[in-house]
Amino acid sequence: MITTLFLDIGGVLLSNGWGHEFRYQAAEKFSLDIPEMEERHKRMFVSYEEGKITMDEYLNRMVFFKPRNFSLSDFRAFMFSLTTPHWEMIEFIKKLKEQYGFKVVA
Repeated sequence: MITTLFLDIGGVLLSNGWGHEFRYQAAEKFSLDIPEMEERHKRMFVSYEEGKITMDEYLNRMVFFKPRNFSLSDFRAFMFSLTTPHWEMIEFIKKLKEQYGFKVVA
């Protein structure tokens, strides 16, 4: 009997929050150097994903390691604006939960 369903949020219930497509959009919008940003992302993202650093620390090391003509809050707002729900998947998981009564851990 299934009692628990483990899900990833990014790419399952929501859009892939900070995948390479979104990073490229951010680079274009804020005129960032993509190779430099990607290199810094590779070095920092695991620490961020594992909760060893905050989002602000991650962004300070990836984007704001030098002065910019935009703010951290502007950049964060853009990042969050890219996240969209996958309503079909959310509804599917809700139905499974109702039908089988299991606990969802995201």
